Amino acid sequence: MRSAVLLILPFLLFALATKPLLGEAAAKEPEVVRDLNGGKLRAGIDYYILPAVRGGGGGGLTMGSRGEQTCPPDVVQDRHEVSKGLPLTLTPLNSSKKGHVVRVSTDLNIKFSAASACVDQSNVWNLDNYDGFIKQWFVTTSGEQGNPGARTVSSWFKIEKNGDDYSLRFCPTVCDYCRVLCRDIGIFVDETGVRRLALSDVPFKVMFKKA
Repeated sequence: MRSAVLLILPFLLFALATKPLLGEAAAKEPEVVRDLNGGKLRAGIDYYILPAVRGGGGGGLTMGSRGEQTCPPDVVQDRHEVSKGLPLTLTPLNSSKKGHVVRVSTDLNIKFSAASACVDQSNVWNLDNYDGFIKQWFVTTSGEQGNPGARTVSSWFKIEKNGDDYSLRFCPTVCDYCRVLCRDIGIFVDETGVRRLALSDVPFKVMFKKA
């Protein structure tokens, strides 16, 4: 009987020692992103990305052309405040199955759910090459979903907590050896009045509505 107690005692000590560590790991997990009704954002579900502050001059996010260049379409804010824009899906890194929760500060792909009007191009968000004339980095489409690494680094974005709201950020961590930009995403109004998503020092605060 004494030998049995001696065998059980180390096991209990091990269990007591590891329990706080498991709790500490769970506490460090990033918080879940919530939609405007308080529901958890989930992978593979259609959402509208809307401005958190109304009266700013635009509605939800949609696709738009860049002057005469129609493909690939840029990610823009609809000019009409009452418009919800187009539905999108969010696919977190390593959580591609439909129903997985979306968490803040984690890499994810963002994709318009509508079929692309451009041949052989996707509706996955992508950071375009630097526009030297306008001196801006714009968010466009034609990105690649999944396959994290150097080749797809421009197709990964993050949702960040911003006060009581959320904002979008480009700061991918899917490539350990890549040198990447880390900037918030804001609204750049071009010479034609199109409200284009671009890297900015002023984040565009958003909320999510289930479509």
